[in-house]
Amino acid sequence: MSNLPTNRTNKAKQTNGNGKANITVEDKLDPKVSIDMEAPEFKDFAKSMVDYIAEYLENIRDRRVLPEVKPGYLKPLIPDEAPEKPESWQAIMEDIERVIMPGVTHWHSPKFHAYFPTANSYPAIVADMLSGAIACIGFTWIASPACTELEVAMMDWLGKMLDLPSDFLASSGGKGGGVIQGTASESTLVALLGAKAKKLQEVKAEHPEWDEHTIIGKLVGYCSDQAHSSVERAGLLGGIKLRSVKSENNRLRGDALEKAIEKDLADGLIPFYAVVTLGTTNSCAFDRLDECGAVGNKHNVWIHVDAAYAGSAFICPEYRHYMKGMERADSFNFNPHKWMLVNFDCSAMWLKDPSWVVNAFNVDPLYLKHDMQGSAPDYRHWQIPLGRRFRALKLWFVLRLYGVENLQAHIRRHCNFAKQFGDLCVADSRFELAAEVNMGLVCFRLKGNNERNEALLKRINGRGNIHMVPAKINDVYFLRMAVCSRFTQSEDMEYSWKEVSAAADEMEAAK
Repeated sequence: MSNLPTNRTNKAKQTNGNGKANITVEDKLDPKVSIDMEAPEFKDFAKSMVDYIAEYLENIRDRRVLPEVKPGYLKPLIPDEAPEKPESWQAIMEDIERVIMPGVTHWHSPKFHAYFPTANSYPAIVADMLSGAIACIGFTWIASPACTELEVAMMDWLGKMLDLPSDFLASSGGKGGGVIQGTASESTLVALLGAKAKKLQEVKAEHPEWDEHTIIGKLVGYCSDQAHSSVERAGLLGGIKLRSVKSENNRLRGDALEKAIEKDLADGLIPFYAVVTLGTTNSCAFDRLDECGAVGNKHNVWIHVDAAYAGSAFICPEYRHYMKGMERADSFNFNPHKWMLVNFDCSAMWLKDPSWVVNAFNVDPLYLKHDMQGSAPDYRHWQIPLGRRFRALKLWFVLRLYGVENLQAHIRRHCNFAKQFGDLCVADSRFELAAEVNMGLVCFRLKGNNERNEALLKRINGRGNIHMVPAKINDVYFLRMAVCSRFTQSEDMEYSWKEVSAAADEMEAAK
């Protein structure tokens, strides 16, 4: 490890009771005291951690999926203050199982069926290691050219895998291009702010006598009543009204959007933005993009497509029919970090005309200017934060080390597992499906009232062997079984169904 020069001193000023400095103490630092971890020890530490990670993931199904700890469990397990002297990395390794793992919910267990998947793979983990080592902050091209240029290339690779319209791709030679955001929530907000800037400019040109405050007060956006809560939050953060439009069979239809827009136009409001969801969180339903896109184009409303979970499936040709009408969209987003084996965070967003976002976010101080401006994207203008990690490495590693065929196979396996679980459900006369089985999600419930199903879920999660979460549509409460782990096998679906069935048996026995 590196040593400080022997002639260097550490000067500390001591104070008297009045808080005024009156004594200076020079404490010569011992040149033998290490202040940094050097390569040999890092290699040992990293190798030990890699072994631990591999062992953890390969045996994750043996762990209880949901922790049994209570809030505050960790505080008594660690000291109240940071150590004065450095500790060994071996001590940290020993404490992982003692301190951390008792409070971990194991998202990558085949027994974890809550929310939606969060992706995980060894290639992505290794890519994150390299990203951490390079440790660039890629806010401009010159800050690290590879960081920007690999992202441009990977977003085109990914867009071509989904067969996105060429207008969204940088390689088309037009305005379009892609960017890696942190989350789909960020993408929704970025698109809203871009749409807001665009509409402000248009309305100012038409009504120069109106001030900006007046225009913003008239702006209104739209989404389905099944849209994710982050859409509503984007409206709050963007300072505009968002209208929830009633869905039909859990899907937003064009005629409903048209009626909402026409009513607001009649009331003197200014429609400017609509979110179309492909794969809703509650039931993985698909809004009719072809219908809603046509309505948006007719009324000059920015169409943002949120396919956070289901978008990964569009690499499979048999699922691309859900994308019908994508050519009418202005922006599109999905999360490779949900279902495409790319570790969090990696949310892919494409814009047909990024200039509206770039202009809305453009703050260009002298210290961020460089000679190559305009020749390549400066991605700080495409996002909310200024800084950004080298996230394109994860896409590069995963796409190369899996290949498109294996990623397609991964998606199809999960979809087949969901069908298997759905079949087990309908074969039991006590249960019913609450929605069509879509992608890797099964929505199911005990026949009867909501209270029975609330009790069932509490009992399932209380057993601790599998983990699920609920949803409610039109006041009907149901359970969601999402296939989440890349380690999932057919036997895991049978195991999970037996857990559900056993919990139902216990409820009947307790009557």
